[in-house]
Amino acid sequence: MLGSGAEERNSRWADSRRRYEAGFGVKTVDDLHGVIAFFEERRGRLHGFRWKDWTDYKSCVPKQAVSAGDQSLGAGDGETDTFQLVKAYGSAFAPWTREIAKPVAGTVMVAVDGVAQTEDTHFTLDAATGRIIFTAGNIPEAGQAVSAGFEFDVPVRFDTDQLAVNLRHIEAGDIPNIPVVEIHL
Repeated sequence: MLGSGAEERNSRWADSRRRYEAGFGVKTVDDLHGVIAFFEERRGRLHGFRWKDWTDYKSCVPKQAVSAGDQSLGAGDGETDTFQLVKAYGSAFAPWTREIAKPVAGTVMVAVDGVAQTEDTHFTLDAATGRIIFTAGNIPEAGQAVSAGFEFDVPVRFDTDQLAVNLRHIEAGDIPNIPVVEIHL
C-alpha cells in the first residue's frame, strides 16, 4: 500500500503455482506404509512425480468429454512441425495460457482445421514435454488451425522432508499433513 492509500502489486511468478494437501484419506496401516514408501523413494523434496488434480486435469471442464477442438495450439506456417500443448484460462480480463508438460498418454487428440489427426500417423506425442510433432508430409499448411484435447497431470514434489505419522490405534493412523507443490519445468 502506498502512502496515498493506493495499492501497487508485483508478482514474483509469471505463472500461478498450485499447492495440494495429500494427507486426506490416509487412514489404514497399509495406506500409511504405501505413502511412507513413496515419500522415501522420492527422498522427500528431491524428486518430483505426476499428480492428478481432480479439479483441473482436462483440456475442457471436468464433466465434459475431451475433444480435439478444446484448445488452440496455434496456426500452421507450412514449416513448423512442433506445437506445445497448452490450456487457456479466462477470455476477457487477462487470459492466461498454461503450458502442459505432462499429458496423459493415450488421451491426446489433435485436429488441423477441424480434421482429426491420427497419432503415430500424422503426429507423435512427447509425453515427457507435452509437445506434438507432426510427421513429414503432415505439417500444417500456412493458416491451418491446430487444436488439441487431452488429459494431463501436474508435475509436483513433496514440500517437506519429514512426515509426521499419527498412530492413534495399532491398526489405524494418519499423516495429517503431506504438502505437495507444483514444479515449474
